[in-house]
Amino acid sequence: MIGQRPQKRSLTLHGHRTSVSLEDAFWAEFRRLAAEQDRAINELAADIDEMRGADCGLASAIRLYVLEALKAERAG
Repeated sequence: MIGQRPQKRSLTLHGHRTSVSLEDAFWAEFRRLAAEQDRAINELAADIDEMRGADCGLASAIRLYVLEALKAERAG
C-alpha cells in the first residue's frame, strides 16, 4: 500500500536486540530475499549492518539492499 507507515521490526545483530522501522512491502521482500539465500533474516541484517556506512541507518540500508536486489532480478 502506498503511503503506509513503517512498522517497528525486531532483529538480533551479533547477540544484541535492535529494531528497524520498515514498511510491510520492504519487510516482505527482505524476508523473501533471506529465504531465497537460505539465510536467517538476522544473519542477512547483520551482513547489511556491517556493509553500511556510518551515515546510513540500518532501515535505510535494508531498503537500499532490497531495491538493489529487485533491480538485479529485473535486469535478469
